[in-house]
Amino acid sequence: MSFARASVLRTARVIPALPFRPLIRFQSTAAGGEYQYILTSTPKPGVGQITLNRPKALNALSSPLFEELNDALKKFDEDEAVGAIVLTGSEKAFAAGADIKEMSTLSFSRAFKSSYLRSWSTTLTSLSTPTLASVSGYALGGGCELAMLCDILYTTSSTKFGQPEITLGILPGAGGTQRLTRALGKAKAMDLILTGRMFSGAEAERWGLASRVFETHEECLEATVSAASKIASFSRIAVQAAKECVGKAEEVGLREGVEFERRVFHGMFGTKDQKVGMRAFLEKDRNPKWEHE
Repeated sequence: MSFARASVLRTARVIPALPFRPLIRFQSTAAGGEYQYILTSTPKPGVGQITLNRPKALNALSSPLFEELNDALKKFDEDEAVGAIVLTGSEKAFAAGADIKEMSTLSFSRAFKSSYLRSWSTTLTSLSTPTLASVSGYALGGGCELAMLCDILYTTSSTKFGQPEITLGILPGAGGTQRLTRALGKAKAMDLILTGRMFSGAEAERWGLASRVFETHEECLEATVSAASKIASFSRIAVQAAKECVGKAEEVGLREGVEFERRVFHGMFGTKDQKVGMRAFLEKDRNPKWEHE
């Protein structure tokens, strides 16, 4: 049972369904059939979308789900037609935490030898394609960590974020103590992690954890897909380079980061897309034909 399961059962209300979008499903490497725990689609040209789909468990995160998620992420990342990836859940829950039933039987030796949770974060952080999270409902524990793994985070004002692992006698294990501290600072992160209290999507945006905030799930998802489509419309080379430079800022000091950025900037003048983009600007052409080379 996920962190928010009992609370949601008490407060659930009727939710209007999202407009239907055709789904394009990949094959699961684990089972050789259709995915069981996620849905994949292409809502707009250049945009791959992955929807967590364990509604009865409020999208609780499990190892089988992550096997499918990582498989879909890799396929979208390798697809030259995809320039941005959207990760979302339902209006009720982005992901209400890790699957406690799966975790409850773990021993130290099993967790240590298998590097439990390692695969939950390594794939997302290794992608060349930008990832955007559209978060509504509950995003607790592993769900909060999963959202923070994405490059851009859009959320609804009423979303409930949190790292409540302390209430289970453990601590965050998929990057929560590190990424929350980097995003919010030591004081705020320490308060949230040691008390286990939740914070809203409005607070997440105000504190700098989320990029933008919306009132409804539909508005949030629509804006996320729209942003992904805009990103996908640019040069893949320039987008990948910019993503890498911003990511480097979290890992190195300012001087080293600026030097890294300058070297990557210089390298852009060896690409075809730099010529395409600047020629289009000078010729007042608003629709440059990117070659992605």
